[in-house]
Amino acid sequence: MEKKKPIKRHKALQPFSRQHHFGLLFSWKLRKGFSKNVEIGRMQEFAKWFYEYEIKPHFNDEEKYLFPILGANNELIERALKEHRRIKRLFANSNSPEKSLHQLEEELDSHIRFEERVLFNEIQNVATEAQLEKIEEIHNGIEKSPDYHDPFWE
Repeated sequence: MEKKKPIKRHKALQPFSRQHHFGLLFSWKLRKGFSKNVEIGRMQEFAKWFYEYEIKPHFNDEEKYLFPILGANNELIERALKEHRRIKRLFANSNSPEKSLHQLEEELDSHIRFEERVLFNEIQNVATEAQLEKIEEIHNGIEKSPDYHDPFWE
């Protein structure tokens, strides 16, 4: 079996990749919660918190600073924006929270892997040094989100 080499991520994009790591952890925490039969309301509260502190600012930064590098008509950007809209709807859906959380866990995981393996590689390949420097600037001074108060996944 061929061993995959780790992706060498430009330092300007590394904060986005770290945020992606937290997104993957979010999905893992939901899976743990489901496997432990944690009350859906507790996981739903966590999802609301995660959306507000992690997803909303992350999507905003990607859409404002990264996606314009490839342009609005790029098929990868169109896919990413479509997935962002879908993920936002899943976070907002309170009609069937258990179903939404299950879908969210899967779709967020899949979306992050697409961005890391495909989209970010393309952005990294075409971005100018000036664009990468601008991206680096926006992450200076960003504060870490507070820790969530109910670690139901433990």
